[in-house]
This record gives sequence, C-alpha cells and structure tokens, in this order.
Amino acid sequence: MTMNNFPKNISGIQLHNVGKKFRDQWIFRKIDFHIAKGEKVAINGHNGSGKSTLLQIISGYVSASEGKVDWLSGDTALLPEQVYKHIALASPYLDLIDEFTLEENIDFFTRLKPVKQGFSSNDLLKLTGLENAAGRQFRYFSSGMKQKVKLTLAFLADVDILLLDEPLSNLDQAGYSWYQEIFNNYGKDKTIIVCSNMVKEEIFFCTRFLNIEEFK
Repeated sequence: MTMNNFPKNISGIQLHNVGKKFRDQWIFRKIDFHIAKGEKVAINGHNGSGKSTLLQIISGYVSASEGKVDWLSGDTALLPEQVYKHIALASPYLDLIDEFTLEENIDFFTRLKPVKQGFSSNDLLKLTGLENAAGRQFRYFSSGMKQKVKLTLAFLADVDILLLDEPLSNLDQAGYSWYQEIFNNYGKDKTIIVCSNMVKEEIFFCTRFLNIEEFK
C-alpha cells in the first residue's frame, strides 16, 4: 500500500492477545478487544495496573511484548508508521514546550497536527479560556492550565481517534464542566479511549469498559 492511496479513516481497532512485560514481569497479557469506529471506551484499573502502557500500545508509540494491534480501514490493516496521522493523545506525562508562549505552542503544534476545518489558532486559544495568558511562557502555567491546553489541542485535532489518559488530572470543578462542554461540542463524532480510575466525570460518555485487572 503506497502513501498516496493510504486510507483516510480508521474504522476500528483490534487488539489480538496483546501483552506487555518489563524485564520478567508481565503487566498484562492476552487482551483481545475490538473497538469500533465512534465507540467511547474506558480502560479502568488501579494505579500501576498498566492502563497508560496499554494506551501507548494502542497509539502505536510503544510495542507490545506479545500479540499485536491492527488499525483497520474497512477490512484492511493500516501501516503502523502511518497511524499517528489518525490519533491525538492528551496525557499528564506529555509536555508542551516550556520556553514557548501559549500562542507559540498552539501555532507550533497545529502545524504538526492539523485542526478541524474552519478553526484557526486563535479559535483554539479562545477555547482554552486562557486568552489573558496568551503571551506568557508555558513554564509559568499551572498544571490545570496546561491540562486545558493539551485537551483543547487533542479534541480539536483533525483525527479519527482521541486517546485520553486521566483527562481530569489537575482540573477543578470548573474544569470538569469545561471538559464536558468540549466533549459535547467536539468529541461526539470521534472514537475515544479514556484511561481512568473510574472517575465518573471523566468517563460520562463511555459505553464500554475494559478492566485491565482481568488480564493479569
């Protein structure tokens, strides 16, 4: 399959006996799970159970120790090196550039990952609610402010699949309401996978659950 005829949309994700170990210790094993286009799925489990690791495997950023992940367009498996074009990830462990201002970070990352058609960098700035801090270096932002920027960039990315790792981390009650609004406006048409400790405000839109504790 050449890059020119590479499928535009991902219609599903299939995990085949996926397992991950570090040294001699298995974190999880034999996960068989299918996620259809448009589904909203929560991966749940206690801290340290491997939720974030599984999310990184699904994203293609980390390799499984056994099994495989197929990203499907119809019945065709996509090339792994092209999957990043279809995915946006928001996570507390992913950092933006501290030396850049908020405006510069938004401009930089929207060049790497195009946003939904009709939206400008200025539109994204307004959606964060942080216009008054547009010219401030990112290093001086609170953890909650940073999280809102990461989520805005993820939700507004022009992609099929949205991966969220504990998306309400560092957000207050007002941030919870903001998160619900940004999902209602920009997330309903996406396939979304959320890692969560079953915080109901994080997974209010999820209809299926993968309990990683069942795959030890």
